[in-house]
Amino acid sequence: MSAQPRQTLPPVRLHPEAELARTALSTSLLSHAVRLARWAGPAIRVGAGGELLDEQLPQAAEALGLGSDPDGPAHASQAWRVAVDAGLVEVTEPEDVERDADEGGFASAEPGEDLALVTGGAPADVLDLWLAALDSVIADAAVPDLDDLVDALDAGGGIDFDQLDWDPQREADFLEGVLANLYLLTVAEGGSGEAPVPLPVLAASMVVPEEMGDPTEEVLERVSDAMMRLDDQFRQLEPIGLVEFRPVDEALLAEADDEEFGEPGSGAFGEGEGAEEDVSRYGLVRLTPLGLYGIRSRMMDAGVEAPAIGDLADKGAEALLDAVSGFSEEAALAEIELWLARREGGELPEAVTRLLAAARGGDEGGPLRRLRCQQALALAGAVAEPAVRGVLADPELGGLARVWLAEHGAADVPAPDGAVVFWLTVDTLAAQLAAGGETEELSGLMANLTDRHTGFFDEVWRVEHPAAAEVLEAMGRLHPDRAVAKEARKAAFKARSRQH
Repeated sequence: MSAQPRQTLPPVRLHPEAELARTALSTSLLSHAVRLARWAGPAIRVGAGGELLDEQLPQAAEALGLGSDPDGPAHASQAWRVAVDAGLVEVTEPEDVERDADEGGFASAEPGEDLALVTGGAPADVLDLWLAALDSVIADAAVPDLDDLVDALDAGGGIDFDQLDWDPQREADFLEGVLANLYLLTVAEGGSGEAPVPLPVLAASMVVPEEMGDPTEEVLERVSDAMMRLDDQFRQLEPIGLVEFRPVDEALLAEADDEEFGEPGSGAFGEGEGAEEDVSRYGLVRLTPLGLYGIRSRMMDAGVEAPAIGDLADKGAEALLDAVSGFSEEAALAEIELWLARREGGELPEAVTRLLAAARGGDEGGPLRRLRCQQALALAGAVAEPAVRGVLADPELGGLARVWLAEHGAADVPAPDGAVVFWLTVDTLAAQLAAGGETEELSGLMANLTDRHTGFFDEVWRVEHPAAAEVLEAMGRLHPDRAVAKEARKAAFKARSRQH
């Protein structure tokens, strides 16, 4: 899969492998491929490239129960290609067959060794078969309509790519890019993949330059062309279970002329009255849980870091807090919960101790690590109390510990002094800035803090926290009261001067 290496994506929620394997075997295309692999035998003659002969396609369609379907032979041909490409069928060329130089001769096909994995393999084996089948289907989907290929045949029987205006590598890269964008749009929404993506949005993500404002007529025409290509390609990708797809409404195509199809305000780009309804008529696509697994696997093979929730369950506390500091809060909590669940029982108290140790540090990532640690302590529950009490005297963790103990109704919690309170305040604001940026919610939190503490800025600029100046500068930008914001900027200047 074409992709830039060393990219990191948000984590995705994957279904269990056993569930995904069952789904893979139930997809129409792979299940057809398995049936044809079992149907294969010495009597089956295939072309030199492993393709079924035309006269055997009706028999293959009958084997699939598609004998009365006019498209049965075409479905059988595709399923056979998938079976061969996935290793479910083994094509052999007997040594005693003399090949005709003009006709190319014939080979034979029998069930391949990998067919046994369908019933006897582990879920991971079944998913490997499905991934091989997916590779075959994606490769086919990147090829233009066969009628166009026939029209582009040159005198020698080859393909005139100039006439076809088709570059195989360019087309393959385009489809790979589309699938990568669909994956990114999915995981950016929390990794569940529940919301479908409008086809115009996906097409525009490949065609419209990021810096462009209103798209030009030329760009809109390219988006429309891309939409129709994707409409055809997703129809081919749905039978392998990669996507759930609602095609472009054929009635809409019949009603609209070429100019109306791509006009701004026509509904294709989510503009104008009734845009929501119109966008759905231009096609909707959603990666299935199996599709999320498949595209993630392909992206990882291409060198892209594509984490999944649960990947960190067997890692150390340091690796956990470092990684989830870059996750959304929802994904971080899910990952932490799985990490703690792996250590239920006697290991949990020691795990809490390791989390607290990993949360320390005056580096830039320290505040967010401590926020994630605090969230982990909340999930751990009462078992965390001994470890939390053990850090009450820690200058970085003492305030966090007091908050946790107070929230859990613990007795004998020592009252914090002013230094602890203001250090924790700075640390909390720094963590919120790192996690969510400069939000309205954070602005409200800042206003609440200054309202509750008289002389807030006189104390905060003196705090021995590496993020004190940064937090005060943010307060100068975000605080809703202009006079208070000015005080924050003055305090930030003092903090910077003190640090230097």
